Amino acid sequence: MPTIQSVKLKKIVEEFQLEVFVEGADYEKCKIVKATINRPGLSLVGFYDFFDNDRVQLMGKMEHTYLKMMGREDRLKCFRDLFSHPVPALLLARGLHPFPECVQAARECGRTILGSSKETGELMSDLTTSLRSYLAPRFTRHGVLVEVYGEGILLMGESGIGKSEVAVELVKRGHRLIADDAVELKRISPTVLMGNAPKLLRYYVEMRGIGVVDVRQLFGMSAVKDEQQVDMVVHLEPWEQGVLYDRLGLDDNYEDMLGVVLPSLTIPVKQGRNLAVIIEVAAMNNRHKKMGYNAAKEFTNAINAHFDAQMAAAEEA
Repeated sequence: MPTIQSVKLKKIVEEFQLEVFVEGADYEKCKIVKATINRPGLSLVGFYDFFDNDRVQLMGKMEHTYLKMMGREDRLKCFRDLFSHPVPALLLARGLHPFPECVQAARECGRTILGSSKETGELMSDLTTSLRSYLAPRFTRHGVLVEVYGEGILLMGESGIGKSEVAVELVKRGHRLIADDAVELKRISPTVLMGNAPKLLRYYVEMRGIGVVDVRQLFGMSAVKDEQQVDMVVHLEPWEQGVLYDRLGLDDNYEDMLGVVLPSLTIPVKQGRNLAVIIEVAAMNNRHKKMGYNAAKEFTNAINAHFDAQMAAAEEA
Protein backbone atom coordinates (compact mmCIF):
# COMPACT_ATOMS: atom_id res chain seq x y z
CA MET A 1 0.00 0.00 0.00
CA PRO A 2 1.25 3.54 -0.75
CA THR A 3 2.46 5.47 2.30
CA ILE A 4 1.24 8.95 3.27
CA GLN A 5 4.02 11.48 2.73
CA SER A 6 4.81 14.85 4.26
CA VAL A 7 7.58 17.43 4.03
CA LYS A 8 8.79 19.84 6.69
CA LEU A 9 7.91 23.48 6.10
CA LYS A 10 11.47 24.40 7.05
CA LYS A 11 12.81 22.26 4.18
CA ILE A 12 10.64 24.15 1.68
CA VAL A 13 11.84 27.46 3.16
CA GLU A 14 15.45 26.40 2.62
CA GLU A 15 14.84 25.02 -0.88
CA PHE A 16 13.13 28.19 -2.15
CA GLN A 17 15.23 30.55 0.01
CA LEU A 18 12.11 32.12 1.50
CA GLU A 19 12.29 35.04 3.88
CA VAL A 20 10.84 34.31 7.32
CA PHE A 21 8.91 37.31 8.63
CA VAL A 22 7.27 35.49 11.56
CA GLU A 23 8.04 32.03 12.91
CA GLY A 24 4.93 30.21 14.04
CA ALA A 25 4.69 28.28 17.28
CA ASP A 26 5.28 25.00 15.42
CA TYR A 27 7.67 26.35 12.76
CA GLU A 28 10.44 23.83 13.52
CA LYS A 29 8.10 20.82 13.40
CA CYS A 30 5.40 21.98 10.98
CA LYS A 31 4.79 19.53 8.10
CA ILE A 32 3.03 20.12 4.80
CA VAL A 33 0.76 17.28 3.69
CA LYS A 34 -1.03 18.86 0.70
CA ALA A 35 0.64 19.62 -2.63
CA THR A 36 -1.96 22.17 -3.70
CA ILE A 37 -1.56 25.88 -2.89
CA ASN A 38 -4.48 28.13 -1.93
CA ARG A 39 -4.92 31.78 -2.80
CA PRO A 40 -7.25 33.06 -0.07
CA GLY A 41 -9.31 35.48 -2.13
CA LEU A 42 -12.74 34.40 -0.87
CA SER A 43 -11.37 33.88 2.63
CA LEU A 44 -10.39 37.54 2.82
CA VAL A 45 -14.06 38.50 2.45
CA GLY A 46 -15.09 36.04 5.17
CA PHE A 47 -16.10 32.95 3.18
CA TYR A 48 -14.55 29.89 4.86
CA ASP A 49 -16.84 27.11 3.70
CA PHE A 50 -14.73 24.20 2.39
CA PHE A 51 -11.56 25.99 3.52
CA ASP A 52 -8.62 23.55 3.65
CA ASN A 53 -6.46 24.14 6.72
CA ASP A 54 -3.63 21.93 5.40
CA ARG A 55 -2.70 24.08 2.39
CA VAL A 56 -0.09 26.83 2.22
CA GLN A 57 -1.79 30.20 1.68
CA LEU A 58 -0.29 32.33 -1.11
CA MET A 59 -0.95 36.05 -1.47
CA GLY A 60 0.09 38.18 -4.44
CA LYS A 61 -0.38 41.76 -5.58
CA MET A 62 -4.14 41.38 -6.05
CA GLU A 63 -4.83 40.27 -2.48
CA HIS A 64 -2.32 42.78 -1.11
CA THR A 65 -3.99 45.66 -3.00
CA TYR A 66 -7.42 44.65 -1.75
CA LEU A 67 -6.22 44.52 1.86
CA LYS A 68 -4.51 47.89 1.48
CA MET A 69 -7.90 49.45 0.76
CA MET A 70 -9.25 48.27 4.15
CA GLY A 71 -9.15 50.14 7.40
CA ARG A 72 -6.74 48.94 10.10
CA GLU A 73 -9.43 47.27 12.25
CA ASP A 74 -11.00 45.46 9.29
CA ARG A 75 -7.58 44.31 8.15
CA LEU A 76 -6.72 43.01 11.62
CA LYS A 77 -10.01 41.10 11.81
CA CYS A 78 -9.40 39.66 8.34
CA PHE A 79 -6.01 38.25 9.35
CA ARG A 80 -7.27 37.03 12.72
CA ASP A 81 -10.00 35.09 10.92
CA LEU A 82 -7.45 33.61 8.51
CA PHE A 83 -4.94 32.67 11.21
CA SER A 84 -7.63 31.17 13.43
CA HIS A 85 -7.30 28.22 11.05
CA PRO A 86 -4.15 26.08 11.52
CA VAL A 87 -2.61 26.85 8.12
CA PRO A 88 1.04 25.78 7.62
CA ALA A 89 2.06 29.28 6.51
CA LEU A 90 1.07 32.47 4.73
CA LEU A 91 3.42 33.12 1.80
CA LEU A 92 3.76 36.59 0.23
CA ALA A 93 5.00 36.76 -3.37
CA ARG A 94 6.57 39.56 -5.47
CA GLY A 95 8.74 40.83 -2.61
CA LEU A 96 5.70 42.07 -0.67
CA HIS A 97 5.99 42.72 3.06
CA PRO A 98 3.28 41.80 5.57
CA PHE A 99 1.01 44.47 6.98
CA PRO A 100 1.58 45.28 10.68
CA GLU A 101 -1.89 43.85 11.35
CA CYS A 102 -0.85 40.63 9.61
CA VAL A 103 2.23 40.31 11.82
CA GLN A 104 0.16 41.05 14.93
CA ALA A 105 -2.48 38.42 14.09
CA ALA A 106 0.19 35.84 13.19
CA ARG A 107 1.95 36.29 16.53
CA GLU A 108 -1.34 36.11 18.42
CA CYS A 109 -2.29 32.83 16.69
CA GLY A 110 1.20 31.35 16.40
CA ARG A 111 1.25 31.23 12.58
CA THR A 112 4.16 31.53 10.14
CA ILE A 113 4.57 34.31 7.56
CA LEU A 114 7.00 33.83 4.68
CA GLY A 115 8.08 35.93 1.70
CA SER A 116 9.52 35.46 -1.79
CA SER A 117 10.70 37.80 -4.53
CA LYS A 118 9.24 35.56 -7.27
CA GLU A 119 6.13 36.51 -9.18
CA THR A 120 2.95 34.93 -7.87
CA GLY A 121 2.23 32.61 -10.79
CA GLU A 122 5.82 31.40 -11.08
CA LEU A 123 6.10 30.82 -7.33
CA MET A 124 2.82 28.89 -7.25
CA SER A 125 3.88 26.67 -10.15
CA ASP A 126 7.37 25.96 -8.78
CA LEU A 127 6.10 25.30 -5.27
CA THR A 128 3.35 22.96 -6.50
CA THR A 129 5.84 20.99 -8.62
CA SER A 130 8.20 20.60 -5.68
CA LEU A 131 5.44 19.57 -3.26
CA ARG A 132 4.03 17.05 -5.74
CA SER A 133 7.42 15.36 -5.82
CA TYR A 134 7.80 15.33 -2.03
CA LEU A 135 4.22 14.20 -1.37
CA ALA A 136 3.78 11.78 -4.27
CA PRO A 137 2.14 8.43 -3.36
CA ARG A 138 4.89 5.81 -3.12
CA PHE A 139 5.66 2.25 -2.20
CA THR A 140 8.63 -0.14 -2.38
CA ARG A 141 8.83 -3.16 -4.69
CA HIS A 142 11.36 -5.97 -4.86
CA GLY A 143 13.21 -5.63 -8.14
CA VAL A 144 15.93 -3.87 -10.10
CA LEU A 145 15.65 -0.56 -11.95
CA VAL A 146 18.02 0.22 -14.82
CA GLU A 147 18.19 2.86 -17.53
CA VAL A 148 18.69 1.33 -20.98
CA TYR A 149 18.94 3.70 -23.96
CA GLY A 150 17.04 6.30 -21.94
CA GLU A 151 14.23 3.90 -21.01
CA GLY A 152 13.59 3.06 -17.37
CA ILE A 153 13.26 -0.72 -17.17
CA LEU A 154 11.93 -2.27 -13.95
CA LEU A 155 13.12 -5.89 -13.71
CA MET A 156 10.97 -8.10 -11.53
CA GLY A 157 11.00 -11.80 -10.72
CA GLU A 158 11.56 -14.28 -7.95
CA SER A 159 14.71 -14.11 -5.85
CA GLY A 160 17.70 -15.77 -7.55
CA ILE A 161 16.33 -15.47 -11.10
CA GLY A 162 19.31 -13.30 -12.12
CA LYS A 163 18.05 -9.69 -11.96
CA SER A 164 21.21 -8.30 -10.35
CA GLU A 165 23.51 -10.16 -12.75
CA VAL A 166 21.58 -8.76 -15.71
CA ALA A 167 21.87 -5.27 -14.21
CA VAL A 168 25.66 -5.56 -13.89
CA GLU A 169 25.94 -6.85 -17.47
CA LEU A 170 23.88 -3.89 -18.67
CA VAL A 171 26.13 -1.50 -16.73
CA LYS A 172 29.17 -3.07 -18.43
CA ARG A 173 27.47 -2.39 -21.78
CA GLY A 174 27.19 1.33 -20.98
CA HIS A 175 23.78 1.56 -19.32
CA ARG A 176 23.02 2.80 -15.80
CA LEU A 177 21.86 1.32 -12.51
CA ILE A 178 19.26 3.11 -10.41
CA ALA A 179 18.29 0.54 -7.78
CA ASP A 180 18.93 -3.09 -6.89
CA ASP A 181 16.82 -5.35 -4.66
CA ALA A 182 14.48 -2.62 -3.39
CA VAL A 183 12.98 0.04 -5.67
CA GLU A 184 11.08 3.00 -4.22
CA LEU A 185 8.35 4.01 -6.67
CA LYS A 186 6.41 7.27 -6.56
CA ARG A 187 3.70 8.67 -8.83
CA ILE A 188 4.36 12.32 -9.61
CA SER A 189 1.58 12.61 -12.19
CA PRO A 190 -1.20 10.38 -13.58
CA THR A 191 1.17 9.13 -16.30
CA VAL A 192 4.63 9.34 -14.69
CA LEU A 193 6.10 6.84 -12.21
CA MET A 194 9.55 7.60 -10.85
CA GLY A 195 11.89 5.10 -9.22
CA ASN A 196 14.92 5.39 -6.99
CA ALA A 197 16.89 3.37 -4.46
CA PRO A 198 16.57 3.65 -0.66
CA LYS A 199 19.42 5.81 0.59
CA LEU A 200 21.21 2.98 2.40
CA LEU A 201 21.12 0.71 -0.68
CA ARG A 202 22.00 3.31 -3.31
CA TYR A 203 24.69 2.21 -5.81
CA TYR A 204 25.04 -1.26 -4.24
CA VAL A 205 24.35 -4.60 -5.95
CA GLU A 206 24.23 -8.02 -4.27
CA MET A 207 25.67 -10.83 -6.40
CA ARG A 208 25.49 -14.40 -5.13
CA GLY A 209 28.96 -15.91 -4.77
CA ILE A 210 30.65 -12.50 -4.68
CA GLY A 211 28.65 -10.49 -2.18
CA VAL A 212 27.81 -6.79 -2.19
CA VAL A 213 29.61 -4.57 -4.70
CA ASP A 214 29.59 -0.79 -5.12
CA VAL A 215 28.74 -0.10 -8.77
CA ARG A 216 29.69 3.56 -8.53
CA GLN A 217 33.19 2.71 -7.29
CA LEU A 218 33.76 -0.17 -9.72
CA PHE A 219 32.37 1.39 -12.91
CA GLY A 220 32.38 5.13 -12.18
CA MET A 221 29.75 7.84 -11.75
CA SER A 222 28.47 7.40 -15.31
CA ALA A 223 27.25 3.90 -14.41
CA VAL A 224 24.69 5.04 -11.83
CA LYS A 225 21.75 7.40 -11.61
CA ASP A 226 19.77 8.55 -8.57
CA GLU A 227 16.29 8.60 -10.11
CA GLN A 228 14.60 7.45 -13.31
CA GLN A 229 11.13 7.41 -14.82
CA VAL A 230 9.80 3.86 -15.20
CA ASP A 231 8.84 3.23 -18.83
CA MET A 232 8.39 -0.56 -18.88
CA VAL A 233 8.11 -3.54 -16.52
CA VAL A 234 9.96 -6.75 -17.43
CA HIS A 235 9.11 -9.94 -15.54
CA LEU A 236 11.81 -12.61 -15.55
CA GLU A 237 10.56 -16.15 -14.95
CA PRO A 238 12.08 -19.65 -15.29
CA TRP A 239 11.60 -21.26 -18.70
CA GLU A 240 8.94 -23.99 -18.60
CA GLN A 241 8.96 -26.67 -21.26
CA GLY A 242 5.67 -26.85 -23.13
CA VAL A 243 4.55 -23.31 -22.30
CA LEU A 244 3.58 -21.24 -25.35
CA TYR A 245 5.44 -17.95 -25.12
CA ASP A 246 4.56 -14.92 -27.26
CA ARG A 247 6.66 -15.00 -30.43
CA LEU A 248 5.20 -12.12 -32.43
CA GLY A 249 4.45 -9.48 -29.80
CA LEU A 250 1.05 -8.54 -31.21
CA ASP A 251 -0.64 -8.61 -27.82
CA ASP A 252 0.33 -5.57 -25.75
CA ASN A 253 0.32 -6.28 -22.01
CA TYR A 254 0.15 -3.59 -19.34
CA GLU A 255 0.59 -3.33 -15.59
CA ASP A 256 -0.98 -0.83 -13.20
CA MET A 257 1.32 0.62 -10.53
CA LEU A 258 -0.08 3.36 -8.30
CA GLY A 259 -2.56 4.19 -11.04
CA VAL A 260 0.10 4.53 -13.75
CA VAL A 261 -0.35 2.04 -16.61
CA LEU A 262 2.97 0.70 -17.92
CA PRO A 263 3.85 -1.68 -20.79
CA SER A 264 4.76 -5.11 -19.44
CA LEU A 265 6.78 -8.02 -20.84
CA THR A 266 7.45 -11.54 -19.56
CA ILE A 267 10.83 -12.98 -20.55
CA PRO A 268 11.53 -16.68 -19.89
CA VAL A 269 14.99 -17.36 -18.49
CA LYS A 270 17.02 -20.44 -19.42
CA GLN A 271 20.67 -21.34 -19.83
CA GLY A 272 22.32 -19.79 -22.85
CA ARG A 273 20.00 -16.81 -23.28
CA ASN A 274 21.73 -13.42 -23.28
CA LEU A 275 19.26 -11.49 -21.12
CA ALA A 276 21.19 -8.22 -21.34
CA VAL A 277 20.86 -8.17 -25.13
CA ILE A 278 17.19 -9.15 -24.93
CA ILE A 279 16.45 -6.29 -22.53
CA GLU A 280 18.36 -3.83 -24.74
CA VAL A 281 16.18 -4.87 -27.69
CA ALA A 282 13.05 -4.64 -25.52
CA ALA A 283 13.99 -1.08 -24.49
CA MET A 284 14.61 0.02 -28.08
CA ASN A 285 11.40 -1.66 -29.25
CA ASN A 286 9.45 0.12 -26.51
CA ARG A 287 10.84 3.46 -27.71
CA HIS A 288 9.78 2.63 -31.28
CA LYS A 289 6.24 1.83 -30.11
CA LYS A 290 6.00 5.15 -28.27
CA MET A 291 7.09 6.87 -31.48
CA GLY A 292 4.36 5.09 -33.44
CA TYR A 293 6.22 2.16 -34.99
CA ASN A 294 5.22 -1.41 -34.09
CA ALA A 295 7.41 -4.03 -35.78
CA ALA A 296 5.03 -6.91 -34.97
CA LYS A 297 2.09 -5.14 -36.61
CA GLU A 298 4.20 -4.12 -39.62
CA PHE A 299 5.35 -7.72 -40.05
CA THR A 300 1.79 -9.07 -39.71
CA ASN A 301 0.47 -6.53 -42.23
CA ALA A 302 3.22 -7.50 -44.68
CA ILE A 303 2.40 -11.22 -44.31
CA ASN A 304 -1.33 -10.56 -44.78
CA ALA A 305 -0.66 -8.43 -47.85
CA HIS A 306 1.55 -11.19 -49.30
CA PHE A 307 -1.14 -13.87 -48.85
CA ASP A 308 -3.85 -11.55 -50.18
CA ALA A 309 -1.78 -10.97 -53.31
CA GLN A 310 -1.20 -14.74 -53.74
CA MET A 311 -4.91 -15.46 -53.34
CA ALA A 312 -5.81 -12.75 -55.84
CA ALA A 313 -3.30 -14.16 -58.34
CA ALA A 314 -4.69 -17.69 -57.87
CA GLU A 315 -8.24 -16.50 -58.49
CA GLU A 316 -7.21 -14.72 -61.71
CA ALA A 317 -5.48 -17.88 -62.92
